Amino acid sequence: MDSRSQNDNILKLKLKKVLSSLTITYYSVFGAAFLSALAGYYILQHSMNIDSLSKAGITLSSILIIYIIGSIPVTLAYFNRILKKIRLGEDTEYKLMEYKKYGFLRIVIIGVGFVLGIQFFYILHSQSMIFCAGIAAIALVFCKPSEIKIITDLNLENEDI
Repeated sequence: MDSRSQNDNILKLKLKKVLSSLTITYYSVFGAAFLSALAGYYILQHSMNIDSLSKAGITLSSILIIYIIGSIPVTLAYFNRILKKIRLGEDTEYKLMEYKKYGFLRIVIIGVGFVLGIQFFYILHSQSMIFCAGIAAIALVFCKPSEIKIITDLNLENEDI
């Protein structure tokens, strides 16, 4: 096996590792959301809630709404700006590691809003919280990792991956 094909195999393996890591993170957010819903159901059964019209309820819902409205566009825009810088790099391994780091951050930041939206829905009994969770879930769909997406995002089409 020549050196070029060996390097290509190493890069393919690293791409698979990055994809695997991001995929685990992505689906872990949905697992955390499921656990949050179970915890919320427990809270609902034991009448541990906050009135959504109380000062605490309004504060909590306002914090989550501001977090979701602010974090989603900022996170997605920042990821795209960082992606443009990463694309300019020459080293494919560096590109993959940076993509992994910032992709992880993007999923976690948006995922926090999703999980909190579900939890606050049960705590506050407010429909606006489930809408916030839905908005975050839709934003997470745009963060779903795939091999084709990583190759396209990092402009690796010309390389033998």
